[in-house]
Amino acid sequence: MAVDPTRGLIAKEANDFRGQALTLDQQRELFRRWTTAEHVHPHEALVGMLALLHGTSGSEVRLLQITEVNHLAQSIRLGEQRHPVPLDPASWTVLQRCLEHRDAWPTENPYVMVTKGTKAGRSPASTACLSRVLDDCGSPSRMIHSTRLVDLVNTMDPKLVAAAFGMDSQANLIYLADHVDAGRLRAP
Repeated sequence: MAVDPTRGLIAKEANDFRGQALTLDQQRELFRRWTTAEHVHPHEALVGMLALLHGTSGSEVRLLQITEVNHLAQSIRLGEQRHPVPLDPASWTVLQRCLEHRDAWPTENPYVMVTKGTKAGRSPASTACLSRVLDDCGSPSRMIHSTRLVDLVNTMDPKLVAAAFGMDSQANLIYLADHVDAGRLRAP
């Protein structure tokens, strides 16, 4: 009688990315919303744009302080990243809208995102506030952030992406796709 040598072994599940990512059309629609729609709150536009174009996490935006904004270089310093992040004109404009919104309130709060609850103090916006800031656009911050990481990891060297985002060099490998986008293939 044959013995099954694999009996008793438990196969680990693949550690692949299981989250959702936005389609290119959805990304374009959000970009237009955050750069042209007058009714969009400046906090939504800032969190969304920085996640969509710069892969910034919601907590990094929540903890962004005024002193980390370099007006001359049009850049910001995020979280643990060693280098400032240069902003494209659209992101810089959205940041300026957020700063103008902040300046409308008399506050000594050092954070870029100031809410009714934080304008009198010196603490950042709450995580609960941040979790609701993108409700009107219909896409959670995590999905937008993941969309950018999926795109970067699949078009660049994953180790460079990890270094740019201050991640462990193996952490972003889950974002590697198991297929090639037909739009990236050279025509026959």
